[in-house]
Amino acid sequence: MKLEAILFAGVAGFFLITDVSYIWVAREPAGGAALTVSFVMSSVIAFFCAVNYRRKGRRPEDVGDAEIRERAGLLGFFPPHSGYPPVTAAGAALMSLGIVYGLWLFIIGCGIMLAGVFGMVFQFPDVET
Repeated sequence: MKLEAILFAGVAGFFLITDVSYIWVAREPAGGAALTVSFVMSSVIAFFCAVNYRRKGRRPEDVGDAEIRERAGLLGFFPPHSGYPPVTAAGAALMSLGIVYGLWLFIIGCGIMLAGVFGMVFQFPDVET
């Protein structure tokens, strides 16, 4: 994570320099706001990577002679088949259409999407990951 932190800190520095020079030369608020948001977002990512590096140390990916088995472990449970993802997608589609055609369709889409999400979450309650 150290390399990623340095990389995103460099990106944040680039956005900071670009932002300051753009605000000074252009005097236009929209571009300055966009560059400021870009600087803040890349700074947050750099901070996250630096904190994770300090907290967890080096990863096997950071060591040149590391083995694949050093990173292997339990990946999780993946269900073989489920009908809930299409239900969730239909709910999201109805919510999108509800934004255009009316609140009633949006509310129906919210209900269908909520049912699909709850179905995916509670379909296999006895499996531990």
